[in-house]
Amino acid sequence: MSSNDLSSRYAASSRWMHWTMFALVLLAYLFINVFDLFPKGTATRVNLLASHFLAGLAVLLLVLPRLWLRLRNGQPPIVPPSPHWSELAAKLTHLALYAFLLIQPILGVVTLQIGGKAVALFGVTVLPSFVAHPDRALGHQIEEIHSWIGTIFYYVIALHILAALWHHYRRHDNTLQRML
Repeated sequence: MSSNDLSSRYAASSRWMHWTMFALVLLAYLFINVFDLFPKGTATRVNLLASHFLAGLAVLLLVLPRLWLRLRNGQPPIVPPSPHWSELAAKLTHLALYAFLLIQPILGVVTLQIGGKAVALFGVTVLPSFVAHPDRALGHQIEEIHSWIGTIFYYVIALHILAALWHHYRRHDNTLQRML
């Protein structure tokens, strides 16, 4: 691979982080979507919820290093350059995606904390409840917001994927190849 090929792609660390976080978000969605298929109190249901928590916590732990990598490594240019409206749409979508990656796991932890529940993974408490007077009603409201944002982000994630495919198949630029 020539040095031109390297400068036309994101750094390997950025590509690895992108696809790792994609996999974690996909798993978080998968675990929470199949969670309700199992009866309350069953080991499978409990483990699916713990797996959802684990994926969310991993996203939370990786989002700031990912942002740091993006700032440190920069972005390779899109060739041929995109129209201004497309660049603006990409910036807004990426801002929304990063906000989602940060806020969604925090809301998950806050939901448990306010409800008086510890963050437990497979029976091991990783973050005890720090709330002296739990408010289960408020915890449920925050959980609804968490769920609502999760639903909205199906569409934002789909937009991100469709935009990458549009760039690749319709514009015939290097947007998608930069992340491969």
